[in-house]
Amino acid sequence: MRKTALPYKYAHELHCNEVMLLPYYIAAMNIEHEYMTLTGEYKPFEGICLVDTFQLAEPSEQTAFTFMTEENTSRVKQQQQAPIFVILGNPPYNVGQVNENDNNKNRKYLTMDQRVAQTYAKDSNATNKNALSDVYVKAFRWASDRIGEEGIVAFITNSGFVDGFAFDGMRKHLAQDFNRLYILDLQGNVRKDSMREGIPIGEQHTVFGLAAMVGIAISFLVKNKQYDDHKIYYSTVDWKAKRKEKFALIEQTGTSSKLEWQEISPDKKYTWLTEGMSEDFDTFIPMGTKEAKSSKAEEIETIFKLYSNGVKTNRDTWTYNFDQTILVQNIQRMLDTYNEQLTKWSRLSPKPNINDFVLNDDTKISWSEGLKNLLKKTRSIECHTTHICSSLYRPFTKEWLYFDKHLTERRYQMPSIFLIPETEDVNRVICVSGVGSNKPFQTLMTNIIPCLDMLEKTQCFPFYIYDEDGSNRRENITDWALQQFRERYEPTPDPSQEGKITKWDVFYYVYAMLHHPQYREKYAANLKRELPRIPFAGVPKLCFGESKPSFDIPVDSPKQSFGTPAEIFRLFAEAGKKLADLHVNYEQQPKYKLTFIEKEGEQLDWRVQKMKLSKDKTTLIYNHFLTLRGIPSEAFDYRLGNRSVLEWVIDQYQIKTDKRSGIVNDPNRADQPDYIINLIQRVITVSVETVKIINALPALAEKSPS
Repeated sequence: MRKTALPYKYAHELHCNEVMLLPYYIAAMNIEHEYMTLTGEYKPFEGICLVDTFQLAEPSEQTAFTFMTEENTSRVKQQQQAPIFVILGNPPYNVGQVNENDNNKNRKYLTMDQRVAQTYAKDSNATNKNALSDVYVKAFRWASDRIGEEGIVAFITNSGFVDGFAFDGMRKHLAQDFNRLYILDLQGNVRKDSMREGIPIGEQHTVFGLAAMVGIAISFLVKNKQYDDHKIYYSTVDWKAKRKEKFALIEQTGTSSKLEWQEISPDKKYTWLTEGMSEDFDTFIPMGTKEAKSSKAEEIETIFKLYSNGVKTNRDTWTYNFDQTILVQNIQRMLDTYNEQLTKWSRLSPKPNINDFVLNDDTKISWSEGLKNLLKKTRSIECHTTHICSSLYRPFTKEWLYFDKHLTERRYQMPSIFLIPETEDVNRVICVSGVGSNKPFQTLMTNIIPCLDMLEKTQCFPFYIYDEDGSNRRENITDWALQQFRERYEPTPDPSQEGKITKWDVFYYVYAMLHHPQYREKYAANLKRELPRIPFAGVPKLCFGESKPSFDIPVDSPKQSFGTPAEIFRLFAEAGKKLADLHVNYEQQPKYKLTFIEKEGEQLDWRVQKMKLSKDKTTLIYNHFLTLRGIPSEAFDYRLGNRSVLEWVIDQYQIKTDKRSGIVNDPNRADQPDYIINLIQRVITVSVETVKIINALPALAEKSPS
């Protein structure tokens, strides 16, 4: 900009908003100092407003400025009437509170929330769209609308929108709204990259230190009438780069034109970063879809009709416990507090703001939005032991769950999958890690209610479903899916044995395929972005894009030839059934033989406080009395996420005291004092046998045989 043009720009066309008083004064001083540096003359900056930017989008906000000074109100109105061509900012990024008792939710903005819902959320295929509540998402929406038909938006924000699944609709609209998008991804997502490839990632890798442990992106979005097309350019740093290296890059380049930009072409699902994704994944049968869940049609082209998240209580410390008696005591104590609050609330007229009224005492109650809504409706709640059931809280970790519609914030479809109280033990559920998981793909079968965090963002595909009253049990695998498998693996079925392939066979085939190392490796990127799709193994043109059925037999397997695709299907189905029996019935598996080393002079003691593995992972310090030796290396080859199954058990089976509530969760069992040590031995057996079954699966052919 010409320096001669700067005085007019400074006085009439430069606007700035700040909602906090101290930053407001600091911003004004910084702008005034920069102007004086450029011109040699000091002038007060009249374009700064003490105002919440998003409030300016509200149609009725003219009357809300009465608390301001007359001068500030005048500045706000002047800004509202001005055409804005360039918007720069570092909007806050915070999806919301972790604990409802903290009472620090994001503020609601009627107009901006509606705009996000009408655009970004409406065009998203994600089931969970909570991430779109982040303030920086509103900032993108507001800025896109505010600059009108032409202009530039330059933001420093959370980089989650670049590849997060919930942001697919946002990416669609950004690409449509702007002619050019330039995204510099500075990485730094500690939660996502922690221990990635065995490399520890921490605070020194973030851009803003402990203040923001998320990835950061610098975005330049351009609307230009001279362009009749839309392009997206992307640049990034090494995810292992530290903060100083990132700052050095920015300082050395100085201008965006000196960065190395890569033009990216989104796929049809508005995915920008498609590296590692395989196109043939879309040709496989989906395990489930949102459309199928809501459809009433008879012929649904998915394997499962219904699927569900694992349960989300929003108060695990209170509603989960290893000890059933302690669980009941915790629930009763919390409900006593709730009902006391209810009595006080009922007497008040007029009613105050619910968040200002409730008692935020972590030792007495754990609030959630749903529980506050019940209080507003003056609903009393009683403790019923019939609501207690077994739940898989973490892999191979059973705890008691208080499962009811009041204290379990999100039950999702679980009332249609498991009967409470448990009157039968016949249902089985294939659990997989959900879309957007930061960890490697995971799958585990169970016959009890899984927690949402059992696997990361757990999605559950049951064999049976029920009406909520427990009646009308029916198979959840679609008739359409069964027919597809029969057509491919029984092209000429014996009329006297119609339907040799059953839905249970399909169920177990799916479970085996989800464990196949080649499937998980080749489609790792796809499995992070959508629910699994299942190929037909050994079928022409459907076996990983092959032109004819072929498998490479693993080196450690005996030489054999599969004469028909049906034999391959049967091998997968049988392997899946063996895996299912191991994983569902893990408490009944044989105990792996370990060497018990007892400390002399100590009394027999089975209780654990916190177990610890040796550095070489061959020895487990069980407690002060007992050490276990002879753990095989194969026990660590069966992994769920970033941990082996044995490490999951070691982590979960320890005495924990919640800092906020003071609640103690003790895994030791008075009626089965040796339960944990038996569990350790059984889980090692499960791990070793699981690896054997997976390794015995036929290798999926990458190339057609010559």
